Amino acid sequence: MNLSQQHLSIATTCPYCGVGCGVKAVPQGPQSATVSGDVDHPSNFGRLCVKGSALGETLGLEGRLLHPQVREGGQPGGTLRQVSWDEALDRAAGQWRAIVDEHGPDSVALYVSGQLLTEDYYVANKLMKGYVGSANIDTNSRLCMSSAVAGHKRAFGEDLVPVNYDDLESADMIVLVGSNLAWCHPILFQRITRAKEARPDMKLVVIDPRRTATCELADLHLPVKPGTDVWLFNGLLAFLSRGEAVDAAFIANHTRGLNEALEAADITPEAVAKACRLPLEDVLAFYESFAATSKVITGFSMGVNQSSAGTDKVNAIINCHLVTGRIGKPGMGPFSITGQPNAMGGREVGGLANMLAAHLDLDKPEHRAAVREFWDSPRIADKPGLKAVDLFQAIESGKVKAVWIIATNPMVSLPDADQVRRALSKAELVIASDVVLDTDTNAFAHVLLPALAWAEKDGTVTNSERRISRQRGFLPAPGEARGDWKILCDFAQRLGYSGFDFQHQSDIFAEHARLSAWRNAPDALPRVFDIGALASLDRAAYDALQPVQWPIGRRVFDDRRFSFPDGRARFVPTVPRLPVNTAGGEYPLVLNTGRVRDQWHTMTRTGRAPKLAEHTPESFVDLHPQDALLCGVRDGELARISSQWGSMVARVRHGGGIARGSVFVPIHWNGQTASDARVGAVVNPVVDPVSGEPEFKHTPVMVDRFPVQWHGFVLSRTPLGLDQVAYWTRAQGAGFTRYEMAGRNRITDFGTWARGLLGVDDDDADWLEYADRSAGVYRAVHIVDDRIAQCIFVSPRPDLPERAWLAGLFSTETLADAERAGVLAGRPLAQGADTGPTVCSCFGVGRNTICNAIREHDLKTTGEVTACVKAGGNCGSCVPEIRQLLVEVRVPA
Repeated sequence: MNLSQQHLSIATTCPYCGVGCGVKAVPQGPQSATVSGDVDHPSNFGRLCVKGSALGETLGLEGRLLHPQVREGGQPGGTLRQVSWDEALDRAAGQWRAIVDEHGPDSVALYVSGQLLTEDYYVANKLMKGYVGSANIDTNSRLCMSSAVAGHKRAFGEDLVPVNYDDLESADMIVLVGSNLAWCHPILFQRITRAKEARPDMKLVVIDPRRTATCELADLHLPVKPGTDVWLFNGLLAFLSRGEAVDAAFIANHTRGLNEALEAADITPEAVAKACRLPLEDVLAFYESFAATSKVITGFSMGVNQSSAGTDKVNAIINCHLVTGRIGKPGMGPFSITGQPNAMGGREVGGLANMLAAHLDLDKPEHRAAVREFWDSPRIADKPGLKAVDLFQAIESGKVKAVWIIATNPMVSLPDADQVRRALSKAELVIASDVVLDTDTNAFAHVLLPALAWAEKDGTVTNSERRISRQRGFLPAPGEARGDWKILCDFAQRLGYSGFDFQHQSDIFAEHARLSAWRNAPDALPRVFDIGALASLDRAAYDALQPVQWPIGRRVFDDRRFSFPDGRARFVPTVPRLPVNTAGGEYPLVLNTGRVRDQWHTMTRTGRAPKLAEHTPESFVDLHPQDALLCGVRDGELARISSQWGSMVARVRHGGGIARGSVFVPIHWNGQTASDARVGAVVNPVVDPVSGEPEFKHTPVMVDRFPVQWHGFVLSRTPLGLDQVAYWTRAQGAGFTRYEMAGRNRITDFGTWARGLLGVDDDDADWLEYADRSAGVYRAVHIVDDRIAQCIFVSPRPDLPERAWLAGLFSTETLADAERAGVLAGRPLAQGADTGPTVCSCFGVGRNTICNAIREHDLKTTGEVTACVKAGGNCGSCVPEIRQLLVEVRVPA
């Protein structure tokens, strides 16, 4: 970044995971900007993962919702009509008021998102809990972090994360449980990687049923049987209690309940090994290392939280830190690694249906009275609202008549997603605030409200280490889009509510900060969460606010005092129990779901970036080769994954890291990007009884063939309609769209069929083709003005030509003769020109390029590969894959 760019750059915060990386954005026009890491931000010190690095590719207005719209006829599929803001809000508020008047405040609900800014979240909760008078406001954070919240509150008396990022660099042992940190939080993983390089004796233990990219750095990988984490950590607690690692003074002076917890954790290492399907020597190695290491951090994420026993898993982990006193000091503690950019900020303002703002409790009358008095609100919710899964079941049953969905896509992300479809189709009123027009959820909205996107909105977010950062708008609001807080305030005022006359987001933040200090004293309603020192910020100071961590000026639990009235932490007995739905019979396999390296949630943002589509362009089901053989499916072919709740179709993959009896499917694909790849439709709707978090990691399924007559792909500069194709998936390329497809129809005239599919009706078109009817192989290229416009490849087998070289031709202004000659072959005539499938998305380095460099230059380390071809030199999330390539290439033939 040069000096002029530094002057123009805006400091903001990445909108993806909970690491909360600082970003510098330099506007390049009304809808574009360059982005880079903020070297001064303490979360990332200038580093960005590939998703953050590609943010500049996601800023265009294609597909944006730019104007309020209402659906004529009130039915899904009805025509959308553009209207004014006044008409849209009047209609929404009028119907909402009529429903509340007739059926009461619990007949309406908000379903919001960890993508919201804290100021948006605050207004939404104030509206529902203090003015509508219902706690029916829940968030998609219920799906990722609510078990951690519940576990913290049971153990500490308050939702507190007692670890800072720099603790990862001073710890002597890090245990990662249910976290593929290398892919899901790459910047934190790189901090650990650099710390381990500097101190090779630092231990890393990964506990995960899958062998993920994170395991490549681990000293020990424990591939536990899915759902048995409580057995493992109960065994650790019992092991620790019999040894010298016990901190007797800490237990006596600062905790309660150890004996009850030990009673529930009465299990031997031998029994643990059997329950978890682990070698006894590995269990003992983990237990002995944990016991012998004072500075140990146990980081956990979705693999722990997304379980019907998620809260117990969290408390089983915390119990092990309490018995050793390893909490509240540098380099140690239980560490909940947050999934979304502002899931933590949402928790601060009471974003869940069973919480109040400012870490106050909905179930305590004195807390409710304090919030109502502070807000001067006409009422206050006096009972917990409906949690996410329960909420949509209540919509289907008719108990909830109206729902306002903000910044989330529950038709894709919730379990038993077909039930969500049924619910939304029955609702009297569905309002959706979004930045994208076409989503699976928005198809059911009666009123669509255009919201500001990441580059345009302004406010604050809080990351996994409780650090508040400013998210600053750097592009103008497009069309008629408004900030979510402004939309909510305008709606509230139409309902006749006072208290929503905020003029600027800084006014909301100031009120939020004041509430955190309200009656926050030892003799009143004490909480660790207190940002009252920031309440006096004026607009200029708010605009200039630098990242700040709470509690301000101290470490969580450094005084060894917890948030219960007696100041003591609680050991929580965790009785092991299996997942509610176990595999067997018709559904013999266990489905695990999660993220892939370069995508995010339902891809409404990441799906726009060509760079991010290269590594994993379509959904897949990863399963063990022996399970694949028993299911009758093969690597590269298509399979249907079915449960008693629903089904989907995906490409079969043998990733090499999955145990027998389990399958893995990513969460990102939806009805806009694939014909039938919503894994949420397959996932069972069982939830944790305490947190309400769904069991995303353990659904019994069957896998069988999805038989087709042909496989193919298309690269096209113009969009295609593929509704008549049995299977399709769509990914954005650089100057083209990539379609993977397969069909059950027999094609008798390939040329006519292909021209019809691609919309080429000009008999004189520059159309090159090759057909082998007996083999069922067909290839065609449509050229316009000496540039490739479209190409199509079809075969009865899935082993089609690599797409990378063909994709590169779309950036060529004029096809050379050699390229014309090679295009139907699907490969270049010149050796080495095909870079192969993308490994490093940051620098666009392919597998062939890396493998050739290893051979030609005798490269031996990932660092040497980076120095030679740049791969792995940015976010580092591809380093585990490079390490595997080093092994493969250097193994003697």
